[in-house]
Amino acid sequence: MTLHIIKSKSRGMADHGWLRSRHTFSFADYHNPHMMQFESLRVINEDIVSGGSGFPTHSHKDAEIFSYIIDGQLEHKDTLGNGSVVGAGGVQYMAAGTGVSHSEFNPDDENAVHFLQIWLLPNRTGAPPRYETLQLDDSLRRGRLQLFLSGDGRAGSMKMNQDVSIYSALLDGDETVKFEVTQGRSGWVQIVKGQAAINGHSLSAGDACALTDGALEITHGRGCEFILFDLAALH
Repeated sequence: MTLHIIKSKSRGMADHGWLRSRHTFSFADYHNPHMMQFESLRVINEDIVSGGSGFPTHSHKDAEIFSYIIDGQLEHKDTLGNGSVVGAGGVQYMAAGTGVSHSEFNPDDENAVHFLQIWLLPNRTGAPPRYETLQLDDSLRRGRLQLFLSGDGRAGSMKMNQDVSIYSALLDGDETVKFEVTQGRSGWVQIVKGQAAINGHSLSAGDACALTDGALEITHGRGCEFILFDLAALH
């Protein structure tokens, strides 16, 4: 078992005025040869977009993209005709596939929107583009894992083009979440809010850990919200 801790302060940073972003992996002008991707996980950007601002229409192809809303609201529009506004606890998922253009905008003129934008590499190219949203249920992720994205769409999750299972959980006090990363797979835990201990290591918001083969035990949560990725190993 190999456990690697990635501290929040080690991430890249960009400040465009209307957008403040922290990059876990190399992205745009931030390049870290040691942090290019982890299995199919290619981008984890923590973005804060000012009120009334956003990303103008731009294009993607052959990428699995989701936005995980922490605070505020995020509006999505795309060339497939989709449009939605998702608030805190919501997830927007887009399979770019053969190609799609979209915009992401903060519809609130007064308050910022805080979210994670996460990209994974697809396990097949040229898939039809799709868009879907899901509201996470606090009762289903209180002290346990709620599956919200997966390669097979099981248990009410959104189906994506990759052999991956992605979970969200809320953790406080004596609550414990355990997860076994099976042989040939890898795990990644991203702390979204608060604090927790992962296999005895103390992590806070913005921190992450990567694990290849072995057990994860997440304990001592203090207002903790996290995302857990169960990823197929890339060969």
